[in-house]
Amino acid sequence: MTRQDEATPGQFGEFGGRHVPEVMEEPLDRLTEAYETVARTPEFRAEFRDVLESYAGRPTPLFRAERLSAEYGADVYLKREDLLHGGAHKINNAVGQALLAKKAGKSRLIAETGAGQHGTATAMVGALFDLDTEIYMGKKDANRQRMNVFRMRLMGAEVNEVTRGGAGLADAVDAALEDFAGNVEETHYLVGSAVGPDPFPRMVREFQSVIGEEAREQIREETGGLPDAAVACVGGGSNAIGLFHAFRDDDVTFYGAEGGGEGADSKRHAAPLAKGRADVIHGMRTRVIDDDVEVHSVSAGLDYPGVGPEHAMFRAAGRCEYRGVTDEEALGAFRTLSETEGIIPALESSHAVALAKEIADEHDTIVVNLSGRGDKDVEQAAELFGLDL
Repeated sequence: MTRQDEATPGQFGEFGGRHVPEVMEEPLDRLTEAYETVARTPEFRAEFRDVLESYAGRPTPLFRAERLSAEYGADVYLKREDLLHGGAHKINNAVGQALLAKKAGKSRLIAETGAGQHGTATAMVGALFDLDTEIYMGKKDANRQRMNVFRMRLMGAEVNEVTRGGAGLADAVDAALEDFAGNVEETHYLVGSAVGPDPFPRMVREFQSVIGEEAREQIREETGGLPDAAVACVGGGSNAIGLFHAFRDDDVTFYGAEGGGEGADSKRHAAPLAKGRADVIHGMRTRVIDDDVEVHSVSAGLDYPGVGPEHAMFRAAGRCEYRGVTDEEALGAFRTLSETEGIIPALESSHAVALAKEIADEHDTIVVNLSGRGDKDVEQAAELFGLDL
């Protein structure tokens, strides 16, 4: 497919761009300049990779899930981002942006978070790089992810529980954007996914592309070739674009698992690619859910009404197939992977594991991005399963 985003930086076909008030243009121009002149130098990249190795725990292994493969009827390989410091892929992007912020002379980080994994990663790098850190989190998400709220505060971050609107991830993004607009001189907004106005989608993709680069090399070493399919969950879409990017010019089929919520005919889901429309949200043109839909997913990290613009372009071009995975299917995969491999996945990642089962009769070799571990979700899952802790 055409590299439309490289021909026009920040534009992904008809999607992406920068749809922001005039007051935001200058700080975004400054960030773009820092990203393009500092973050792409060999020196920065070497330092970034060194921190990922010595602090975050890269490279992560590619694990052939033997018992899961036998159950699904295809060779399923798990890219173990759940083994990273903090328990999720979020640390990759957090390290990159915090390092860039430090070099740009910023003294403060802010971030939005849904499941709390990005907030936790931001708190970690704030402590690591000695940057004041403030996190915005919807009250609804904070209530179901209390452990991550505690972890953020333990590492010195201030956590603001947002009560406006639906008190979810979208509302946390709105609050963080307002903070950024009023404090641009000293503050870097550490966006947690491949969303928002340019340069955030490009920048986050670059910092997360280490996932796919490693997986591509590892699967070739393991099998002598490339997988038939690559699968990842998609909320904003950073873990997915991080996996897909290294394979985008290869004959590898991409599948994105969105939060299908209560099912195909329900008005409670978080699947803008499978069932939404094109519109502008949070500074970008992308796919959003319809106005009559309540944004819902059993996983807080997928509970977002939009998606990264590169995914919207992939859908339009037919490069990736996006399917809604229901709460029930995700919970089933959560339990299956735990029982077959002794690996408790995040509820977000469970959507990808569930989709791998759905496509297993079409592909012989499947790489699934296990984007996070499920420690944060155990209490919620126990309640949903009707079990006592």
